[in-house]
Amino acid sequence: MCSGNFAKCLGITLIPLAIVCVLCNILLFFPGGNVVKQTTDITDEVFYFGGILGSGVLMIFPALVFLGLKNNDCCGCCGNESCGKRFAMFSSILFAAVGVAGAGYSVIISCVAINHGPKCFTEFNTANTTYLFADGNYLSNRTLWKECTGPGDIITWHLTLFCILLMTGLVQIGLCAFQVINGLIGTICGDCCGCCGVRHTLL
Repeated sequence: MCSGNFAKCLGITLIPLAIVCVLCNILLFFPGGNVVKQTTDITDEVFYFGGILGSGVLMIFPALVFLGLKNNDCCGCCGNESCGKRFAMFSSILFAAVGVAGAGYSVIISCVAINHGPKCFTEFNTANTTYLFADGNYLSNRTLWKECTGPGDIITWHLTLFCILLMTGLVQIGLCAFQVINGLIGTICGDCCGCCGVRHTLL
């Protein structure tokens, strides 16, 4: 498979993943599926926008670059037929690094949020939410969950969405890492499709 075709496949895969991350981050603004009266009732890590900025907006740029690699003009640069394609593949490595940084940011935020747990109401404090758990103790001791009375089924909501962000971020890092390798191969060896050869044949 040509390096350009492989990059296009990666770009097609990254776009829906980025959309999923953005949607997850938006849903986290509605703890337990409820509209809260004050923003202080929302988990702090939600406002770091790991899914919207890290795995969302920052991931769109490399995805679009990967999609466009196949259609890049690969001919005519300093008399070297393949240097245009080689430069495009090299630039894709830089955008892949941006993607890794963005997804990495989302993964870190998700890990911190999962460890801290959500903000909860308790039977002794129904006016304001607070961090009821510490150091991920609720993950191994589910009996602690009953101490959290809301909003809604906040613990399941919190864990599900942040776990999706975590797993999606890891997949995005893997895909961008593949493009770094693919880009290096394309930079060194050029694209195997040989569009310049086709052009010369037609001429």
